[in-house]
Amino acid sequence: METFETQLVLEDKTSDPKTIAHTLNTYLKDCNNDTSSPNEISVEIDVSRRSIVKYYSIRGKVIQIYYDSELVLKTIHPSLAYLSIEATASPTITFDIYIKKKELYLFKNEQLICCVPQRNYHLMQGKFIMHLLCLTHNKIEKDWIGTFHGSTLTDGNSSILFVGTSGKGKSTLCALLASSGFDLLADDVSPMLSESKNMYYNPSAISIKEGAFSLLQTLVDDFKDLPVIQFNKSKGLIKYMPCKSPKEDFYPCRGIILVNYKAKSETKLETVSIKTLLETLIPESWLSPNPIHAKGFLDWLETVRIYQLTYSNTTSVTQEVSQLFHHLNKN
Repeated sequence: METFETQLVLEDKTSDPKTIAHTLNTYLKDCNNDTSSPNEISVEIDVSRRSIVKYYSIRGKVIQIYYDSELVLKTIHPSLAYLSIEATASPTITFDIYIKKKELYLFKNEQLICCVPQRNYHLMQGKFIMHLLCLTHNKIEKDWIGTFHGSTLTDGNSSILFVGTSGKGKSTLCALLASSGFDLLADDVSPMLSESKNMYYNPSAISIKEGAFSLLQTLVDDFKDLPVIQFNKSKGLIKYMPCKSPKEDFYPCRGIILVNYKAKSETKLETVSIKTLLETLIPESWLSPNPIHAKGFLDWLETVRIYQLTYSNTTSVTQEVSQLFHHLNKN
């Protein structure tokens, strides 16, 4: 904790580092406590809800998912659609996802994983992704420091985590960079393993909002042919862009970039404080409440370089990120 406070002093002299460090440490210990009702454990699966079935192949493992409706299908399937395969009699694992009495249920091998109000579907999505990651990489939930709300790219040597609030151009930038020679390691949910503090591969396709369609259509082959999804009015129209898998399943993360798209701006990369980063990174990320993982997260923050990237020009921003990778790999 003292080391982290020292780092905060170096990065941000305008705020009290002890207060920030204490608040963050408390948050990491208390966040994401299990709020499930004990009664939920005894809930039996309702197999009559199995209206739609899809199969996916990830790293040689076959995932079978039953959905009860087109609405529920949209919560998971579009980001994994490019991994779809024909029906098989021997899936590695089976999930059931359905709505009953305005509650959204997630089962794994007919055992209840979570039950949340339908309006909180994102909590179910997060739980599903965690189980998907564990299956993909032969891990269990307690092996992870957390999953960060951000996208991670790799140059084949190391990785950079791109974060930003909605509308700042994070996904558009990562799609652009993925079409320019970099590999997408994870979109939107970037998992970090506790033991190594490496970022790991998330097989989900990258989600692109309607505002970026016209730009990427000129840069990405077959982008115009990707199906358009509308889950709800607030999210608008979305396309899911599949990217080729990285050479390795994990890479060390040596940099974090706060993305800030600004029309007609010059490309500018500048360092920012840990405080500025945490204001964006923490609220929508899942971080393990295990104190060991909390310490691991703080230790990692001491080593990673933090930047803000303002951009509008696609050519210059690609060059800037390429130069940053080169710099981080040398140091």
